[in-house]
Amino acid sequence: MAPEYGATCVYFPYDDETAAYPRLSGREEEHVRLVDAYLSAQGLKRTDDRPVPRYDEMLDLDLGTVEPSVAGPNLPHQRLPLSRVPASFRQAAGRTTPGSRTATDAFGEPLPDGPVAIAAITSCTNTANPALIVQAGLLARRAVRRGLTAKPWVKTSFSPGSRVVEEYLREAGLLPALEKTGFHIVGFGCMTCIGNSGPLHPAMEHLAEEGTTEPVAVLSGNRNFAGRVNPHVSLSYLASPPLVVAYALAGSVLHDFGQEPLGTDHDGRPVRLEDLWPSDEEVAACVAEFVRPEMFRGNAARIRQGTRAWQEIEAPEGTRFPWDPESTYVRRPPHLTRLSAHPPAHLRIDRARILLRLGDNVTTDHISPAGAIPARSAAGQWLTERGVARRDLNQYSTRRSNHEVMLRGAFTNAAVANLLLDTDTHADAQPGSGGHAHTADGTHVLPVYQAAATYREAGYDLVVVAGRDYGAGSSRDWAAKAQALLGVHAVIAESYERIHRSNLIGMGVLPPQFAEGDDASSYPFAREGELSFEGLDSLGVGTNRVTLHIRGAEGRRRHATAALRLRIFSRQELAYLRHGGILPYVVRRALSTS
Repeated sequence: MAPEYGATCVYFPYDDETAAYPRLSGREEEHVRLVDAYLSAQGLKRTDDRPVPRYDEMLDLDLGTVEPSVAGPNLPHQRLPLSRVPASFRQAAGRTTPGSRTATDAFGEPLPDGPVAIAAITSCTNTANPALIVQAGLLARRAVRRGLTAKPWVKTSFSPGSRVVEEYLREAGLLPALEKTGFHIVGFGCMTCIGNSGPLHPAMEHLAEEGTTEPVAVLSGNRNFAGRVNPHVSLSYLASPPLVVAYALAGSVLHDFGQEPLGTDHDGRPVRLEDLWPSDEEVAACVAEFVRPEMFRGNAARIRQGTRAWQEIEAPEGTRFPWDPESTYVRRPPHLTRLSAHPPAHLRIDRARILLRLGDNVTTDHISPAGAIPARSAAGQWLTERGVARRDLNQYSTRRSNHEVMLRGAFTNAAVANLLLDTDTHADAQPGSGGHAHTADGTHVLPVYQAAATYREAGYDLVVVAGRDYGAGSSRDWAAKAQALLGVHAVIAESYERIHRSNLIGMGVLPPQFAEGDDASSYPFAREGELSFEGLDSLGVGTNRVTLHIRGAEGRRRHATAALRLRIFSRQELAYLRHGGILPYVVRRALSTS
């Protein structure tokens, strides 16, 4: 998860406790000893008898100040102490006081404000930690014994990343308890976290659509951007597996675990979270007894065999893939259509228009979704027109080899707000309705995919203007591919997420930045203005100075310029930009050596 804060990787000191993990997860003892010997020889193993390393910076942490925390309500780095979750929800939902409880026949009891619509233990990093999963199981077992279960409006699910999780939970006798609290195993691998939550409870979905409640998701994943988990859910909190179970029992993110009971037991006595929470010693003992190396070895062996369905898949033979023009999953992409044998002599963008002007923290989820494909979306309509049943629309992530689907999904996230639009005039395109843009002639406002086509037909290159941290989130290659295929030749932002910047370059899209302390608000960006870039013909490795020229419509806006920085980190990046991306570069190199 290092890309979340801009790092390539993070090194944690190695010690005997670290060595216990490869042993537990079934690595051969010879391999564990080799790792230990290598890291010891490099001076990277920490033991009590070794000198304390010299650190650039030391941090003091009072362990007495540590308290349970979650992340939310819409960004993974929004760390919150558990006690501050209610206030964060009220602020995000635009409420300063708790809302009134809505009675509904659908649930058999009043629906509280801040209802947990989804509680999911997902296949992310948390489920790779047996201690957290066992902790959730032990908490669920105590809850069942006291007569508690998930609230009726909560959609619960459990999708581990490994079948080993099911095996050790079953042997420990914890799986039945999780199931009785609602957490049945629904499959293995990415599900809710990537947007495969499925529909909410019908009554909850109805209330969300009419705006009478603000449903919330609590999941043990790593990303919680608005609309990612479910199109009806804009607020989500990332929590540990046991806290996911606790929130399912509580039914609301406004629940105060420190003061309010989760419910009453068979004898009418209040049950608090502290009554259900297992001790560290209990968790460790359970892990030691039921999580065994042979489970991991056996699972690894079965993975290589695959399921029967996998074994029965028929694959075409030959060195060239036989593209099927009728396929709705794998289609021949247009990346190399009409590719010339040689790259252009110089990089040039001298007749461009702005497709979108965006704000800060535009994530890859905003640019290219990965969740379920809505039937009423452009992508959904394209599929249904080709005979795909509504139940089989699947997710954008599963159709990533179909550019027709992925391009129609670009910038359709409900949180995309194009600041160039006059929302009073174009009510259908105001923030919250997904990405829209003016057509090239300015006469219409259309979804981004349709609007972009009008600029290509008129002979314009396209530019996206954004704020800070453009491209944060999953390092999704389609976020860059979609922009390139829409006709975007440059993105101008205050700053980029490191991997997305690299992906843009890999697709031949220029990533210039505003000068330090500068931003888009300083310039007359408008839908009718034309842009050109001066300085692209002399780029080199390092920080390049590029001048952006903004020409307003004749007689309406004055000419303006902006000093931009275009940083190129290597000759390889420079080559990709000159060729228009990695694929043209590779093909031309192959042609030159054949």
